[in-house]
Amino acid sequence: MAEVDLAPNFGAELLDGFKPVNAWVGNGITWLDDIQQFYRERSGIEKEYSAKLNALARKYFEKKAKKQSQLSVGDTPTVTPGSLESASMTTWTVQLTTLEARAAEHERFSTQLVSSLAQPLQNLQNRYEDLRKSHAEYASKLEKERDGSYADLRKTKGKYDGVCQEVENKRKKIESSFDMGKTKAQGAYQQQMADMRNTKNTYLIAINVVNKQKERYYHEYVPDLLDSLQALSESRTSTLNKLWGTAASMETDMLTRSTQLLEHLSAEIPRNNPVLDSMMFVRHNASQWQDPANFAFEPSPVWLDDDAMAADPGSKTFLMNILTKSKSSLGELRRECEAKRREVEGAKRVRQAIREGRDKRDEVEVVRMQFYHQEGLHEAERKMITAEVEVSTITSNVGDVSAGAKRHAFKNETFRLPTNCDLCGDRIWGLSAKGLICNDCGFTCHTKCELKVPADCPGELNKEQKKGIKGERQAAAQAQAATPQSPNSNGNGGGGGGRGSMPGLQRSDTMGSMNTLSSGYAASAHRSVSGMTLNASDGTSASSAPAPKIGSGSARPRVAAPPPAAYAGSNGADTADGLQKGKMLFAYQANGSGELSISEGQEFSLVEPDDGSGWIKIKPASPGDSSTGLVPASYADLSAAPPPRASRHSTFAADDRPVSTAASVSTTSLGGSSDTGSVKKKVGPAVAPRRGGAKKVKHVEALYAYAPQADGETAMEEGERLVLVAPDAGDGWCEVEGRDGRGVVPASWVREV
Repeated sequence: MAEVDLAPNFGAELLDGFKPVNAWVGNGITWLDDIQQFYRERSGIEKEYSAKLNALARKYFEKKAKKQSQLSVGDTPTVTPGSLESASMTTWTVQLTTLEARAAEHERFSTQLVSSLAQPLQNLQNRYEDLRKSHAEYASKLEKERDGSYADLRKTKGKYDGVCQEVENKRKKIESSFDMGKTKAQGAYQQQMADMRNTKNTYLIAINVVNKQKERYYHEYVPDLLDSLQALSESRTSTLNKLWGTAASMETDMLTRSTQLLEHLSAEIPRNNPVLDSMMFVRHNASQWQDPANFAFEPSPVWLDDDAMAADPGSKTFLMNILTKSKSSLGELRRECEAKRREVEGAKRVRQAIREGRDKRDEVEVVRMQFYHQEGLHEAERKMITAEVEVSTITSNVGDVSAGAKRHAFKNETFRLPTNCDLCGDRIWGLSAKGLICNDCGFTCHTKCELKVPADCPGELNKEQKKGIKGERQAAAQAQAATPQSPNSNGNGGGGGGRGSMPGLQRSDTMGSMNTLSSGYAASAHRSVSGMTLNASDGTSASSAPAPKIGSGSARPRVAAPPPAAYAGSNGADTADGLQKGKMLFAYQANGSGELSISEGQEFSLVEPDDGSGWIKIKPASPGDSSTGLVPASYADLSAAPPPRASRHSTFAADDRPVSTAASVSTTSLGGSSDTGSVKKKVGPAVAPRRGGAKKVKHVEALYAYAPQADGETAMEEGERLVLVAPDAGDGWCEVEGRDGRGVVPASWVREV
């Protein structure tokens, strides 16, 4: 074979040139059909001796002239080939010239041409074409993967923009909401901020992953595919040389008078080194090519931000979970890649041995096996690259946040009993209530919350320990949900232009607009709301406290919120006129139709009790005054009535009615002092807005049985229907009244009906 100074490599020389290489290889494989057709036609023409053989030679000289450029330099060469022809074409020319000199051939040679040359060539063409199509399909798959990665990145970018827009919407909602709505809007805003940071981190990771995959696509996957096509083309040429040698040998044996011509042909064929055709094709198709530009972080148009990864505690927990997962899978992925890489190298060594004549195996099958191993190696390396980039991206930006982490051993679980997420406190619900549970410590969470769970698994616990830590987690989750932070309390909340400079949403900030609060607020001044501290009637300070551990033996670190001042005959007694008596704690001036102006200390009769709206309808006790009207329930005192007595119209005593266990209504003004000194002028507590009159009484149904654990709580049975006195104010408790009296119960243990 001819010696070659330079052995070209398609992958290194042509890079992203699969289409021209594939077309060139396809032309070479199609050319096998021409050769085998040549031998078939020659088999028939051999019977016509010289005349027909000369005509056949001229015909294929013409065909060669038409396909000379395609077979030598491809369909679209970047350099004009001129009169050059490839080594294979030159060898083919010697074949045709020899044929012209051999005008008289034996008839029996025609049968050998079909059986020994034409049929094997047809089979060889089919096998090579199938293998080339496999390369084309794999190239299409690689391109789809690349485009899919680009599309996924665009989707991630769109998702990030959408989350940022949602953050802005939540922020605006905070500004337009009031009181309870503002607290809830604050919590929703913080949750959306956490989702935005996680989405941003996912977007940054996706950028690096796509960039790395793109680099591997243009510098490894496509070059490897081109090298495989080059090997296929060179294998075709090598096999074709063998068939040509067989034809020459047959002719040598059969044609005694053409011995010298055939010997010359036999000497020319081995000189057709497969590398020569590849070299010529490379020289005429090489072009300037540059890597596509890397992707970069693009800020959202609605959320001014930079490319720094979020590093707040919640984001670090999210990144720690990603980092731990990626690091745990790297070892196995690297071993898998190494094993598949050894398989590819082994197939290459076998091919080389076949080329050198040291191995008699079918080179086509060896190339097919090498291609199969390369495809498996590609799949494994994609996963390994993704994990490596995730690890390097996270560690380079926020450090090794997985150090000392003890991840939960989560497994998929279907919860058939009501279960709450230990992270966010919400109910795990959906189709068959699917979620995750830690095998060791019993931590339960939503599937969506898995990456937000801190890696603080205490290890394997027994049943009692799991039950105890469950209560602590639920209390912590509810306390966290009830204590929202200011929008500008994190590093990413204020993008620019004062976007995050909103006032802190605390109860103390709304004291100037108390007319938007319910009258029950004054009556429950000692309840913890968003960390606010108010003076109770005994001069002590009540501060915010997390939700208690349900079912534990310890007392609740909070005082139950008292009920409205009056509720459907729960206090006082019936008088001769059938109306309950009371007196005003503060003077009230009517501000709308249906309301009644009344002075401090004025006695009255209760016409309609408080139905949960914070207002009662009364009739002054002044002689000759028969007017009635609405006054705030918190301005009145119904506890000054005489001791209750049995109603003559009822069959049970007043003592049999449900008695509230909550504390009495505080008579201390919110703006006043708790000292025992005299107050110059009493100011009434905040008044609930009377929007269209009193609202209907709301009821709740107990989901589970609950036994009181501290003062101010009340008991309830599963399925019991209770009156909702005051809803959850953010501390995880709501006030109800049932057959065991009035008090507070866990808000998550009841539902509105």
